[in-house]
Amino acid sequence: MTLTKNEIIAQITELGFSKKESAEYFKILLEIIKNSLENGEDVLVSGFGKFQVKNKGPRRGRNPATDDDMFLDARRVVTFKWSGKLRRRLNRAE
Repeated sequence: MTLTKNEIIAQITELGFSKKESAEYFKILLEIIKNSLENGEDVLVSGFGKFQVKNKGPRRGRNPATDDDMFLDARRVVTFKWSGKLRRRLNRAE
């Protein structure tokens, strides 16, 4: 099962905020994270993990539908490295 934006907002609402406030706070949090990543800054949430932007160089690729070779441009990707606390918590749950 996937946790959706609406479900996160509903859980915030359960803490005593209105649905409108919850949605706005969640929107603000996501904008802060997106802006930081866009500016090349890492986002570290202690006890959870770290979001980073990494640069990937150009590379040779292949179109799987036509099997044609192609050249893929350089790009930036977001990676996530989970914290040791989160890793231990998830592995303990199994």
